[in-house]
Amino acid sequence: MTTQLVPVGDIERMALAVSKSGLFGLKTPEQAMALMLVAQAEGLHPASAARDYHIIQGQPALRSDAMLARFQAAGGSVKWKDYTDDKVCGIFSHPSGGSIEITWDMARAKQAGLGGKDNWRKFPRQMLAARCISEGVKRVYPGVAVGTYTPEEVQDFEAAPRVEREVSGERLDKPTVGRIQLEGEIDRAVTLQALEDLVPLIKQLSAEDSNLLRARFAARKHLITSTKKEPPPADDWVEGFDRGMNEEAA
Repeated sequence: MTTQLVPVGDIERMALAVSKSGLFGLKTPEQAMALMLVAQAEGLHPASAARDYHIIQGQPALRSDAMLARFQAAGGSVKWKDYTDDKVCGIFSHPSGGSIEITWDMARAKQAGLGGKDNWRKFPRQMLAARCISEGVKRVYPGVAVGTYTPEEVQDFEAAPRVEREVSGERLDKPTVGRIQLEGEIDRAVTLQALEDLVPLIKQLSAEDSNLLRARFAARKHLITSTKKEPPPADDWVEGFDRGMNEEAA
């Protein structure tokens, strides 16, 4: 159900309060605001982002129970065949995507290099269930969780090589990223600070990749500074930007 739109100024105040509270793992107002804007775009109240999402290793992650709840609210269903510390198996069904049986057991987890990790040793059933839910929901009705992972999945990502960068005299660790990932970060930036934080990472790229990002960076910065309202969503503004670049090239 679509909720009434919340003004951007109110979202900014909510984001500040959530980040200051420290209760939801959102460490900065920019993180909180970005997730709240995503929630509003999905027709949910912005505050639901603090409940449904976590930031793990700098990545937004949708809780597995929230993913399953959204799936069921959208008309999906799941029937659990096994739910133990050794094996979790469920049949996921949706009118638009049919049915599929998904099984995650410890043998599969070990084959994927996951079984020996600390969380897998302490909470095997929960970790298996999270993997099962994520795979089942995305296979049957991917619209519920486009481009998102569960916290359990993000925790299992291999850590990227880290580089040090200087920001206002502070030395901070930041995972290295590629041009494609930085394009997405630029497209999603809603504040000048969030955009400026990407500059040291852009400088880590090759000269060719850095040059490819300059126009995109400048265009997004212009959008943020030239409007009193929130910048257009990534999909909308990127479509116009890419179309303009193609026309200019022609």
